[in-house]
Amino acid sequence: MKIVVVSAGLSSPSSTRLLADRLAAATLQHVDAETEVIELRELATEIAQHFVTGFPPARLAAALDAVAAADGLIAVTPVFAASYSGLFKSFFDLIDKDALTGKPVLLGATGGTARHSLVTEHALRPLFTYLRALVLPTAVYAASEDWGEEGLAQRIARAGTELARFTAPAAGTAPDVDTAAAIAPRSPTGAITSVDPADGFVTVPFEQRLAALRVP
Repeated sequence: MKIVVVSAGLSSPSSTRLLADRLAAATLQHVDAETEVIELRELATEIAQHFVTGFPPARLAAALDAVAAADGLIAVTPVFAASYSGLFKSFFDLIDKDALTGKPVLLGATGGTARHSLVTEHALRPLFTYLRALVLPTAVYAASEDWGEEGLAQRIARAGTELARFTAPAAGTAPDVDTAAAIAPRSPTGAITSVDPADGFVTVPFEQRLAALRVP
């Protein structure tokens, strides 16, 4: 199994690459996989050449092939003008329209302020939904003040667990019932959930919920 990490950070070192590495490490705690990191800043010239010539240079072609062949993808971008960076968008503009179909994708973004925390929802998620990827429920945004905070570590751990659960079935033959439940637990309605089955589920009848809202 292989997980590809795409980082669009422009500096070295960068907070974007740091977040990407932490998301990959959180995923590998739950699944045995090989990882490959693609630093887009190293491919910026090749990406521009591809737009002009219509042909990808060798390094860019290898990166595009790696994303297409991955069992799971981690994609992290810095925030520019309240959205993903131009370099990030340019790379995924070059991805074959069917390359990400059904592929689990974990989204991440970094920025200088918490005001951009919804960038993963209003910009990144629609982009990968358009590419027909399986976008995971938990996306991770890290503002400058988040580093070292327990909340960020918890979000990273949750996101890594989700990616491990969704990529594991693609590693081989169909898992048995017990394995499937551990990888992708389901709620009483049958929907896949990130809740551990060992914690149990509590279903409150709708009538009981309405009764609790009544004014005495």
